[in-house]
Amino acid sequence: MAGAGRDRCHGAEARGIPSGTVPDTVSHHDHRPAARPPVVGRAVAVVLVLVSIVTSVVLTARHPDALVTMLPLPDMRDLHVDFDTFWHSAVALAQGGDIYATDAKLRNLNPPLLSVLLLPFAAVDALTGYRIWMVLTLLMIVGSIWAVARELRLRPGVTALVMLGVVASSPVHGTLVLGQIYPLLLVGLVAGWIAQRHGRLQLGYALFGATVALKPSLAPILLLPAVLRRWPQLRAGIYGAAGATLLGVAVAGPGSAIGWLRIAFTEGVPNTVDNASIPGFAVRLAAAAGISPAIPQVAGLVLGATVLIGTLAWLGHRRADVDPTGTAVWAVIAASLLCSPIAWHNYLMLLWPGMLILLARGRTATVAVAFAVALIPVSWNAEWPPDGFGQAVARSLYCAILLGYWVVLSRSATSAASAEPASRAPVASGAGGS
Repeated sequence: MAGAGRDRCHGAEARGIPSGTVPDTVSHHDHRPAARPPVVGRAVAVVLVLVSIVTSVVLTARHPDALVTMLPLPDMRDLHVDFDTFWHSAVALAQGGDIYATDAKLRNLNPPLLSVLLLPFAAVDALTGYRIWMVLTLLMIVGSIWAVARELRLRPGVTALVMLGVVASSPVHGTLVLGQIYPLLLVGLVAGWIAQRHGRLQLGYALFGATVALKPSLAPILLLPAVLRRWPQLRAGIYGAAGATLLGVAVAGPGSAIGWLRIAFTEGVPNTVDNASIPGFAVRLAAAAGISPAIPQVAGLVLGATVLIGTLAWLGHRRADVDPTGTAVWAVIAASLLCSPIAWHNYLMLLWPGMLILLARGRTATVAVAFAVALIPVSWNAEWPPDGFGQAVARSLYCAILLGYWVVLSRSATSAASAEPASRAPVASGAGGS
């Protein structure tokens, strides 16, 4: 992501921007003119947006027990189950116990660092902690998206529409109800991206590394500077990940590291409709066909790894054309999620900053579709019987959405090389797009 070897001075200073503040690559690539999409492409985008909105409205009407209606409910064990798991681990840490052997319904799959960060919640009961976390979750999501929009100088009206789509989306509703940690990851990724845009290249990757320490399935983003041959950023990312990991282990104890590694290497691929990864899709098809999931699971992991390795190899091959602060890192994140044994649909929010980059480049239609499909609620899966091959494909909508995000972000990762310099004025992102 970081372009340490490029001259950042001339272009920025020519526009009166301090060269040490904003990389030249940023001012060149943010708001480049976008060719108007073909009429057919615009028509398809309009249809997809309308279908997504209508589908969301119909499903909400057919299933009035929407996720947002569950937010006030006090059922920690069955509804707000993820935060309940994290809270039990935090309490165990505060009491000197095993953070991976608690009375929670689910097993904690996260590294010790998360329990360390959530340790203050051990001072309150689980429900109070969840309600505090719910408010913090909304603030982190809205704040992160606002920070990206501000950095890209999107107009207030455009930013407001984006916020509306974000708040109405299924991933945000699911994250709020379950009490998941994806907003924390979003904050780390956005902070690292903004640091790079302001010339703090090593700091940016150190923040990426700290985020990886919270969710190791995102580790492939640390390989991006390797394929781009930007070694200082690679070292910074590794140091950030190692330092944050060691901090968690130091506080939680060496046994916590062993416990987490044991879980990480024994956890299988769940056959759950919310699992949007390629291995999850393979296991779902195997279950529908009535065959053992063992071989399809391995096949899915191999195919997912092929997608990830292919993405990194392609970016490395085109490294001279990769925009250091463009969509490359978000494309790698999307490939990482596709490759992971578990990639819940709610992870989709981690890719929204990449979509805002495309919005700033005039790809309005593409971004509109990306946010529209995120509106489709989880009640979609209730419309399809669990048995049958065709139904299994239909219940894999979220995998298709993640694949679409990956394709769009990957195709845009190297397209900034031919960009023309553009003004730093705010953009409306309303004319043209694809």
